[in-house]
Amino acid sequence: MKKTAILLVAMIVLGGFSISAQSVGASPEYVKTLTSQWEGERFKDGRPMVSDLVLERLENATLEQVWGYMRNKGYHNQVEIDWIVLKPGETMTGRVVTAQFMPTRPDLDSIVRAQGKLEGRSQKGGINTWPIDVLDKNDIYVADGFGKIKDGTLIGSSLGNSIYGKTGKGVIFYGSVRDMQELKDTNGFNAWVKGHHPSAIKDMTPTSINAPIRIGQVTVFPGDIVFANEYGVAFIPAHMVNDLVSASELTSLNDEFERYLLQQNKYPTGAIHGDWSDTISNEFKAWVAKYPKPLTVTQKDIDNYIEKRKH
Repeated sequence: MKKTAILLVAMIVLGGFSISAQSVGASPEYVKTLTSQWEGERFKDGRPMVSDLVLERLENATLEQVWGYMRNKGYHNQVEIDWIVLKPGETMTGRVVTAQFMPTRPDLDSIVRAQGKLEGRSQKGGINTWPIDVLDKNDIYVADGFGKIKDGTLIGSSLGNSIYGKTGKGVIFYGSVRDMQELKDTNGFNAWVKGHHPSAIKDMTPTSINAPIRIGQVTVFPGDIVFANEYGVAFIPAHMVNDLVSASELTSLNDEFERYLLQQNKYPTGAIHGDWSDTISNEFKAWVAKYPKPLTVTQKDIDNYIEKRKH
């Protein structure tokens, strides 16, 4: 009995220590553990340093290409659809910074505010600004606002402009924003949200920054890569994105090259759509070599792709 009591006290003490030591912002070590399959360089916060060129080339993909590649790799729950898009017709890619908000309860809110102060987070302007403070170039602020619309507006036009100034990108919120008209006038900024409302944020507490969050049917990690267009949003594990972009890029190059040949009427249609001859293969190599935009695919990727097209 005495041993059981001692064990119980130890568990309570350790549990209390764990709670008091809980951080709002995830440590770089934790982020590295979450993204341990990434083998490249990292940012100071532990997130994978996916190159700007890969982000740029990803913009040329389609949602179907992105979804299909991830599904074939066993990632079946990486796409969320049915968004209100601030500027339909645009594509946004970038590196994820996550934030989770919960309905406010006074005891939790007090703990979060005290811990945020210990972490050096701003004590002015509202604690909903904390995730914004950590953003950098080409980051995308992704927040779980638990679908709250009225009083769930995580940003308005002022914070939207702050986000764009830091990132050159926009936001993805499983929640809402205000000032839609003014946000739409901010050149370069875009938003994927579940709703909008003229009310200000109320009774919401940010409980984590750069920890896993749920966005609809998707589990999102800090450092994931966003692909967002008017048809949906995909969250790509960082360790997959380089190969995904190469595969998507090869498909796009193939389609563009085929259209180029078909318009010239140089070969029978079946010769272009079917297995390629050496003549067409060599013409494809020469065409890619003169491609006017930077590519992520290597010469080895091109050679391997041509070999597959021959069989």
